[in-house]
Amino acid sequence: MKSILPSLSAKGVLAALLLLSSAPAFADALVENVDGMTLDENGKVIRFTGVLVDREGKVSKLLQQGDKRPEKLDWRIDMKGRILIPGMIDAHGHVMGLGFQALALDLSETQSFDEAKAKIVAYAAANPDRPWITGGGWNQERWGLGRFPTAAELDALVPGRPVWLERVDGHAAWANSAAMKAAGITAKSVSPSGGRIEKGANGQPSGVFVDAAMALVAKAVPTPSPRDRNAAFLEAQRILLRNGITATADMGASLDDWLTYRRMADRNFLRVRLMIYADSVDTAVRVGGSGPTPWLYDDKLRLGGIKLYLDGALGSRGAWLKAPYADAAGQTGLAFQSDTQLLNQMSRGAMDGFQLAIHAIGDRANAQVLDAIDEMQTSYKGDRRWRIEHSQIVDPADLPRFGRNGIIASMQPVHQTSDRAMAETRLGAERLGGAYAWRSMLTNNARIAFGSDYPVENPNPFVGWAAGFTRQGPDGQPLGGWRAEEALTREETWKAFTIDAAYAGFAEQKFGRLAPGLRADFIIVDRDPSTVSPADLRQTVVLETWVGGQKMYERGGREDPVPEALTRDPAAAAGR
Repeated sequence: MKSILPSLSAKGVLAALLLLSSAPAFADALVENVDGMTLDENGKVIRFTGVLVDREGKVSKLLQQGDKRPEKLDWRIDMKGRILIPGMIDAHGHVMGLGFQALALDLSETQSFDEAKAKIVAYAAANPDRPWITGGGWNQERWGLGRFPTAAELDALVPGRPVWLERVDGHAAWANSAAMKAAGITAKSVSPSGGRIEKGANGQPSGVFVDAAMALVAKAVPTPSPRDRNAAFLEAQRILLRNGITATADMGASLDDWLTYRRMADRNFLRVRLMIYADSVDTAVRVGGSGPTPWLYDDKLRLGGIKLYLDGALGSRGAWLKAPYADAAGQTGLAFQSDTQLLNQMSRGAMDGFQLAIHAIGDRANAQVLDAIDEMQTSYKGDRRWRIEHSQIVDPADLPRFGRNGIIASMQPVHQTSDRAMAETRLGAERLGGAYAWRSMLTNNARIAFGSDYPVENPNPFVGWAAGFTRQGPDGQPLGGWRAEEALTREETWKAFTIDAAYAGFAEQKFGRLAPGLRADFIIVDRDPSTVSPADLRQTVVLETWVGGQKMYERGGREDPVPEALTRDPAAAAGR
């Protein structure tokens, strides 16, 4: 409307302003005949039958059945009574990791060691020209192996060619002898601070590297080219849109990742909204200079925070605990930073206004970051929204501390359902009082933001939604839910995957629900998620995904063509 106002007389301007105040008369588009539902700011369900969208891709008004529809529109679409809900938001994921995993060897669905071995052999045979076999997703707990796999076992599958496979949680990796040789790993190699080289009885590296030790081998892996990164991003974006995710926090983005997002956006291939958390203070400063970037590309890209790590994961016994693991006497996990180092990094980020998002899984790591926030809050006032990523195992005595200082507990429901048996083994039943404690977080006035931690877990938000209010896995077990007193309601879980996930990224004034002035990000699904059974909710099919009032995905529809030059190296394409 700005373009017509300068040509009007004073009387005309007044008339135009009066018309502008009644949004429907100047609405540009109408998504009509929907069974629509969203949440208000307090998490109450609002239903509607139409959405007016303006030329900026924002909601002008939600229409009820009897509301008059505007006559003059740029376009309208009849959804024929289908279900429309706000786009889902993942508060914790790894965009490039998702894309690279999808394009590499993926062991995430393997249920046994034999199945994984067969998949490795098949992938190596299908990719004879790859100098390294890379990928991930393995989980020795799911395989029932009872131990880590070894280099010798990989050698028997892929002799002579380096193999490097990350564990499902990204906190350990499995190498064969060729990979260790390429990286210069020997019996004399020493575990770095915050990491562990697994060794056999003979003192030789067994082939598994935990947390910081992964870098010893990763440095030898060929670096992805810009075209590789383009392809990985586009694949990740396809997966996210297919799952109804219209916005996501990207945790631990490198400078190369940021350049990839800018490159894709400059060419109009950025479809999802990305809330970026840099992998270090240095990366954040190199990108943002003196602070967070503005929102770019119509609110699709912003670097606003920094991701820091305090410990590893339960699966690799890297989570830092106050007492030893119940199944590994003497081991308490890995401490990545001293208190002084943590405070130094948090101060460096906070003084420039960056939001801090800190990975803490074990109860000792959670206590460390809570102590640091208590100290930081005295110097850095205002709306900081300190984030603690995962907050999986918390000492019950520390739970009330999450309600202080505006802390956000960024948690993943699917971790509880996939990890519960392992958590019982790692900790013992008597130490589970603060494990995956969603209800306790809300009771103690913390704010919860939900995500999936993809590609560690499946990014499907409907699986996480069902887990959030049942605390049951896909098999419906355990009956009644695991520690069911920590379950949320269906609406609270939905809010954590939308409104609160946006709030966690300082984006609640941009998107997260459907309301006038917010971005028209919504999805069309095949069932009513507010009423179906948990089992049916998990099976929800996303039919369409809309971002900013534009359809970005349609089930069975054609995708925009991507120029081959963006994703394929000319020399490789020519076989050279």
